[in-house]
Order: sequence, then C-alpha cells, then structure tokens
Amino acid sequence: MTANVRIMIADDHEVVRHGVRSLIETHSGWEVCGEATNGREAVERALLLTPDIVVLDVGMPELNGLDSARQILKMAPRTEILMLTMHDSAQLVHEVVAVGARGYVLKSDAGRDLLAAIDALCRHKPFFAPSVAGVVLDGYRRSQDGRSGLPSGNDPLTPREREILQLLAEGKSNKEVAVALGISVKTAETHRTNVMRKLEMHSVSELVRYAIRNQIINA
Repeated sequence: MTANVRIMIADDHEVVRHGVRSLIETHSGWEVCGEATNGREAVERALLLTPDIVVLDVGMPELNGLDSARQILKMAPRTEILMLTMHDSAQLVHEVVAVGARGYVLKSDAGRDLLAAIDALCRHKPFFAPSVAGVVLDGYRRSQDGRSGLPSGNDPLTPREREILQLLAEGKSNKEVAVALGISVKTAETHRTNVMRKLEMHSVSELVRYAIRNQIINA
C-alpha cells in the first residue's frame, strides 16, 4: 500500500463510527474515505470507494459483518478487512478467518489495539486481539498436524440464504426482503421456504433464535 491509506468504517452505531474515525485520523497518512451504517451499504460503498482497508462491525443490520466481508472480498480480493466486535468467542474467530478477514479487534480494546491492527493490515500482515490470538495459533498448529483447525463449513445455507435468514430474523416481510435484495416476491418466498426446510424450522421465532445463536443478528 502507498503511504496514503484509505479506510472505510462500517458500524450501525454513530458513536462507534466517530470514535474509530477519531483514532484513525490521529495517524499521519491515513484517511477515512467513507462510512456505512449497515452491512449492505458497506458492500456497496466498499465497491464504489475502493478503500485499502474496511473496518467492519460484526453485528450490523440487513447484512452482518461476516457476510459483508465475504461479499467485499469476493469482488475486491485485495481489500483488507478488519472485524470489530464485542465478542471474543472461538467460533466467531474461526468464522472471521474462514471468510478471509485478517484483522480482529474487540471494541472494548479498540483504544489500545485498533491502530496497531490497521498498521499490520497496511503491511498485509494479520492482527488478532491478544485475547483470541491463541485460538488462531491453535488452528494453525492443528492444520500443520494434518488436523482441521477450523470448522469444515457445516453451514447448510448458501450466502444468499443467509441474507434471507438475517432479513427475516430482523422482522422483514417477504415483500421487504424482495425489495432489499432486488428479487421478486416469489423468489423471496422460495428462498424462505428453502431456509426453513434446510434448518428444519417452522416459524420465524425459531429463525430468530437460530440467527442469534449463530451471531447472524444481535440479541
């Protein structure tokens, strides 16, 4: 990367975006080129603005940070992704690694770790919060031993079905899902049927519990 690093911030809380921006702007040569308030907007603005680094909140409405990262990296693979989260679960760390993000910072430690994480990503080096670095290292050791250190991808849903699930769990109707994704209502209904069949669920309340349990939406 050049000395002038362009960074985009995506978080649905204004106070978090302002705090992250303030930290970034203390560093010479770094600039915040844009902000997004939900995951879908984050994908759109990342493709429009082509930032070097995207700081993504994991728990965002409309499209969570993991699925946002997956879409951004699919279309702009040289973009570095830094995940910002309140959670430090091993499962979430594995999922962050699996989607291709190379940075993971806890919001509670952002004042201490954020600038160091961005500096590492500027050099295309990974940065994981000290509290979760052991999980990543353990996964690496397991892979070196010929054992799987990461989940084998047991998620039965396709990326599009995960989008449908999140929107339904957030209370969107089939018509609202169709508008959000630019598809027909009939297609949205078909996706909804497939999601519920694959997950063996029969109500939206079950989908909500599944989405919370799997950190697709926040409780």
